[in-house]
Amino acid sequence: MSVHTALLYRGAVEYLAAVVPFIRDGVAAGEAVAFVAPRENLELVRDECGAEGLAGAVRWLDMAEIGRNPGRVVSAVLHPLLGRAARVVTEVVWPGRPQAQYPACVRHEALANDFLDGTPLRLLCPYDAERLGPLVLADALATHPAVLDRAGHRDSPGFAPHTALDTYNEAPGEPDAVHALLVGVGELGEARALVSAAARTHGLDHQRVGDAALVVTELVTNSIEHGGGRARLSVWTDADELVCQVRDDGRLADPLAGLRPAPTDQAHGRGLLLVHTLADLVSIHADGYGTVVRAHFTRRAGA
Repeated sequence: MSVHTALLYRGAVEYLAAVVPFIRDGVAAGEAVAFVAPRENLELVRDECGAEGLAGAVRWLDMAEIGRNPGRVVSAVLHPLLGRAARVVTEVVWPGRPQAQYPACVRHEALANDFLDGTPLRLLCPYDAERLGPLVLADALATHPAVLDRAGHRDSPGFAPHTALDTYNEAPGEPDAVHALLVGVGELGEARALVSAAARTHGLDHQRVGDAALVVTELVTNSIEHGGGRARLSVWTDADELVCQVRDDGRLADPLAGLRPAPTDQAHGRGLLLVHTLADLVSIHADGYGTVVRAHFTRRAGA
């Protein structure tokens, strides 16, 4: 099986028929195995594997939690398995996942090919072919070099990951009501104060207020160092979210920046990883004119 395969399944029977043998073969071969999916499918497969005595050999993770921000999946799930024979099921896209998160899902799936290149890690990515729309299924074919469905396993006829990246690399617009600030050297305190005040007003708890301030500090610092010396910070609220956006004139040379941990002997390059770790969703737009990073912080129910 290819290193990165899209599983287009229809119903629980087809899901189990593809996923359980994939897990079983990995356990039998002594490989590290992880399963990351929304809770309904997580419990379905864990019960089936439990009946076969396989469940204890698998790392089980809820994608709605660890992959709420798809930018966390590489660092939290895939990177720890590098250098080992391993296989992972990652259901990044499922019916009911908020549409606002979808472009980041496509970005993850497209860039996973670069991350997996030359590794022994196998990745199987289920897509519900009955309930997901034709655009989503077309994107699955575009971001995976192989596909597995009722017709069997074969090369993906639509594989074009860079086209998929370009499609979802649109410059995001801003609402009319934003708090904006131009930030340069010596003005980080003002940026932190702006974000902290907005976060508290929006009802984020003390920890999340600090997380939002730290994320903006990292983004603005990156902009000052690598994006022309200044950044435009925009902050606003949308429904149950606080949104912080940083725009600069820098170029994102490494599209995998922030998705994987920096080498231990590298002095810098961990700021964007921290952003992905702390924010509930991160979207990135980068082109020849600059970079825009948008971080979302969700107000939890009951806050």
